[in-house]
Amino acid sequence: QVQLVESGGGLVQAGGSLRLSCAASRSTFNLNDMAWYRQTPGSRRELVAGLAATGLENYEDSVKGRFSVSRENGNTVHLQMNNLKPADTAVYYCSVPMLNVWGQGTQVTVSS
Repeated sequence: QVQLVESGGGLVQAGGSLRLSCAASRSTFNLNDMAWYRQTPGSRRELVAGLAATGLENYEDSVKGRFSVSRENGNTVHLQMNNLKPADTAVYYCSVPMLNVWGQGTQVTVSS
């Protein structure tokens, strides 16, 4: 079973940037679609961005133009987050839906 580990979260001021990374224990992202989700306390996990194995990207409306997902290689995917807003504060997870695999999450906190 592949394992996913997120990193790169932290505290940033509004307008700042962070780059999240998702590392897989074996080559995965060149063969499988992946997705970034986020969740705040008391809310459902929501899709933020997706990256298909073909390279096709999709984004939730509120992050379009600010977030960008990219694949470094079969083991590593990044989520570049620019112009961050307090509403982006959440725990961010990477996932490979077809394999039903999730990382442990990384906290992103954006202060106003």
